[in-house]
Amino acid sequence: MNAVEPRSIVTLREVTDDNRAAVTALRVAPGQEQFVATVAKSFDDARANPASNPWFRAIYAGDQPVGFVMLGWDVRPQPGIIGPWFLWRLLIDERYQGRGYGLAAMLLVIDLVRANGATELLTSYVPGEGSPWPFYEKLGFKPTGEMDEDEIVLRLDLTS
Repeated sequence: MNAVEPRSIVTLREVTDDNRAAVTALRVAPGQEQFVATVAKSFDDARANPASNPWFRAIYAGDQPVGFVMLGWDVRPQPGIIGPWFLWRLLIDERYQGRGYGLAAMLLVIDLVRANGATELLTSYVPGEGSPWPFYEKLGFKPTGEMDEDEIVLRLDLTS
């Protein structure tokens, strides 16, 4: 880990024409592809699902893009749309994993959605060896008992 606390250097930045290629080039480690879609697929999903009110940002450590996050932002839950606040994608590039950037980005996201009135944050994951479940569990997410196709839905209570 860097000598600098990751939370102090991680920022969430808009994806623009200037950084789109660098953000789209971010990749998870081999073997993680079954758990996290690519940034390009995320952009496609966002375009195909405007009712989910996609909100996405590049995760930066200093001036370097290291990841990507996408949420369904304050939407009315309905068939095919989990909400109101749904962590749809979280990707940290394989070169930057294990440095605390994912945790730092999640803490920023949690603070941001809470400040915008969220009382819970939902997400889902594909179970299996190497899944992100331990990461989400450490953050306080708990299974809801619901499934979204083949994914287990998790909930983080933001009221306390």
